[in-house]
Amino acid sequence: MKTLLIDMDSVICNLMSEWHKRYNEDYNDDLSVDKLLCWRSEDYVKAECGEKIYDYLDEPGLFLHLEPLPYAIDVLKRLCNHYDVLIVTSSRTYAYTEKELWVEKHLPFIGKRNLIFSHRKEMIRGDLLFDDAPHNLVAFSKTGRTAVAMSYEYNQQVDVPRVSNWLEFEKWLSTWK
Repeated sequence: MKTLLIDMDSVICNLMSEWHKRYNEDYNDDLSVDKLLCWRSEDYVKAECGEKIYDYLDEPGLFLHLEPLPYAIDVLKRLCNHYDVLIVTSSRTYAYTEKELWVEKHLPFIGKRNLIFSHRKEMIRGDLLFDDAPHNLVAFSKTGRTAVAMSYEYNQQVDVPRVSNWLEFEKWLSTWK
């Protein structure tokens, strides 16, 4: 059975909307994911914020209340019948515990025992990585394995198959060999 490595943030759950909402409220701005043309969020915020944009990722409660992306849970349930599914994510501070709780709540059929925290996803044994981060997609592709991008403006320069939602990913998988 093939193993799918699935990222959490902006692939399974909607991190960007909540993250940007908190920033926008504090800085009276209108940042949104479609405005990010590269991975470096600090390039798109007001100068007085800069790299402090990442401090929001350390706020207790941020990850615990994220909404699943449309169809993510339904498709993952179906995929678990045909693949080994591992959730692979990276984290800062409070997010470790919150991500475990999120998986237990929304993905009990996968469970936190299938949750792997790593900044180097290419080191994890799996046949396919479904992710949004350009550096993860590139590094995983260099191993000769398949990387698929959840397509966002900030990862358009990465030459991998891309999908814009979970139903497209499921359809793409049906043709993957």
